Amino acid sequence: MSAAGTDGQPHLVVIGGGLAGMAAALVAADAGARVTMLEARPRLGGATTSFRRGELWIDTGQHVFMRCCTAYRGLIARLGVTHLTTLQPRLDVPVLLGATQTRTRLRRTSVRLPAPLHLAPALLGYKALPLAERIRAGLAAFQLGRLDERSPRVDSGSFGAWLASHGQGPAATSALWELLTVATLNLPADEASLGLAAKVVRTGLLEAADAGDIGWAEVPLSRLHGDAALAALTAVGADVRTGVKVRSVTADGAGWRVAVTAGGTSRGEAVPGADPSGSLYADAVVLATPAPAAAGLLPDGATVDARRLHALGDSPIINVHMIYPRQVIEGPFLAVVDSPIQWIFDRTISSGLAASGPPGAQYLALSQSAAEPWINMPAGDVATLFTEEMARLFPAARAAEPIEVFVTRERTATFRQVPGSLALRPGASTGLAHFALAGTYTDTGWPATMESAVRSGVAAARESLAGMGVVVGDLADLAERPSAAPAVPAVPAAPAVSAVSAGPAVSAGPAASAARGGLAVEPRQASDDLPDRPEPSDSSDFPDPRGANATAAGSTAAVGPVTTGQQEHSSTGGFPV
Repeated sequence: MSAAGTDGQPHLVVIGGGLAGMAAALVAADAGARVTMLEARPRLGGATTSFRRGELWIDTGQHVFMRCCTAYRGLIARLGVTHLTTLQPRLDVPVLLGATQTRTRLRRTSVRLPAPLHLAPALLGYKALPLAERIRAGLAAFQLGRLDERSPRVDSGSFGAWLASHGQGPAATSALWELLTVATLNLPADEASLGLAAKVVRTGLLEAADAGDIGWAEVPLSRLHGDAALAALTAVGADVRTGVKVRSVTADGAGWRVAVTAGGTSRGEAVPGADPSGSLYADAVVLATPAPAAAGLLPDGATVDARRLHALGDSPIINVHMIYPRQVIEGPFLAVVDSPIQWIFDRTISSGLAASGPPGAQYLALSQSAAEPWINMPAGDVATLFTEEMARLFPAARAAEPIEVFVTRERTATFRQVPGSLALRPGASTGLAHFALAGTYTDTGWPATMESAVRSGVAAARESLAGMGVVVGDLADLAERPSAAPAVPAVPAAPAVSAVSAGPAVSAGPAASAARGGLAVEPRQASDDLPDRPEPSDSSDFPDPRGANATAAGSTAAVGPVTTGQQEHSSTGGFPV
C-alpha cells in the first residue's frame, strides 16, 4: 500500500522526537516530503529537554556545543533560536586545580595564527602543567591529530595507553587530556576509544583556530529544542504526535506498516490517524530511537545486527544540583581537575532562581561524566560527598551550607565509547529500502554528542527518501548564516528573567529516566489528556532568562552584558564541554 498523498508527496514517518528525529523530520519536510513524527514522551527533545521542580527549570544534563558543530548550529538556525544561545568569541575555559586550589585557564590566543599553530600559546599558558609537560603535550596533540580514526588498528586502541606511550603521564592525562575528553567520550582515558579521542582533538582543536569555541543555550533546553521544533514542524505541515508508542514496523507492499498505541495517561486509546488495527502507513521510515529500542523495532530482513546494538552498552552521567544562599563561584562555568568534581555551571538565572529567590542565592550544577563511581550511590551520600568537596575548594561554600542539594542520574546517557566501538556502530542504511537509522550511536564519525545526533538525522532522511525524487538539504549550510533559515514562527518570547543549560556529553530525558529509575528527582507529570497535537512545554511562557541581556528574535548582539570574569566574554549563565 502506498502512503503518498494525492499530491504524490512521499510519506515519511519519523520514530523518535529527539535531536536526530527533529533533524530528519525538518530536512525531509523542507524537501517536500509529508512527515509524521511519533514520540513516546509527552514532549519533543529526547535527551535534551527540561522539567519543572517547584519554581525551577531543571535541564536533563549540561549540554554545550562548539563552533565546529556546524550541523547542530545549523539546526538551531533552522529553528530560529540562534539568538537564544551564546557562542564564545574565542575558547576560554577557567580551570581550578583541586590539589593546590590555584587557578589557570585554557584559552585560545587573540593573536591570529593559522591552525594548528594557534594551539601553541594556549598550551604554553596552561599552568596546570610544568612547562616541559606543556611542550610534550603540544607534540602529542599534533601526533594524535594525524591518526586515522577509521583505521581498525586505531579503533581498537585505548586512548590512555596511547597517551602513556607518547610521554603523557598521569598529571597531563588528568589536567589536560581528560579535561577535554571525559565530557565528550563519557569515559576515563584508559577506557576510551583512541579513534574517538583523535576525532575530538583534531576537529575541536587542530583543524581550525576557532573550532573549539564553546556555545550554550540561554533558555531551558525544552524551549530551545522541543518547543522550537514543534513550532517549526507544524509550520511546514508536519504531523507531530507525542505520547505515542510504536509497537512494531513491518513491510507492507512497497511501504511500511507502523503499529502504534497511545501511551501515558491515554494508554489504550486510539491514535488519531491510525486505521482500525492501530497502524499508520508510510512510504519511508526513519527510526530515531536509542540503540536498544531500535534493536527491538528492526524489521525482518534488516542487515543491521541487533546484537551489535545491544553490545554498544551505555555509560552514565550524574548531575549534582546545589542551591547556595550566596555566590560561590564567578563566571558561567568552571572546570576542576584533581578533584571528584569535573565541571561546575552557574544556573542561577537560567533555572529561574534569580527570579523566584531567595535574593542573592546561587544555583550550581555539577556535571559528572564517566559516573560509574556514583551512579548507584545513595543520593544522600552523593550529596554529602560533593558538598564536602565544594567546601574544601571554595571559601564561600565553607561559609554557607547549601540550602538544597539534589541529584539527577542518567544511567544510559551515551553508548559506551570504548576501543572497538566503531565496528559496532551501524550506518544509516539497514539494507531495507526506505528504512533508515538515526541516533548518536550510528556511525557519524563523531562521539555521542548533539552534533552526532543532528548529522545522523540528516543522513537517515537522505537514506530513507533515496530514489523518491526528494532532494534533502544540509543543515550545516545554515550554521554561519542563521538569517538564511526558512521563516518559521518564533518560539514565544516571554517577559523578562529565568532559565537555561548546556554542557558535557548527553543525557536521557526525564520521563524515560524516571521509568527506569534514572532520575533521583521526579519530573512534573504529563497532562491527563493526549491532544490531537502536542502542546509545547510551558518553558516558553516563562520570562527570558537573560534578563537585561535579552535581544530581539534574530539578533545575536547582547545588551547590557553581565560580567563573567572571562576575557572577551559575557553572559548571564552558560556552560561547556
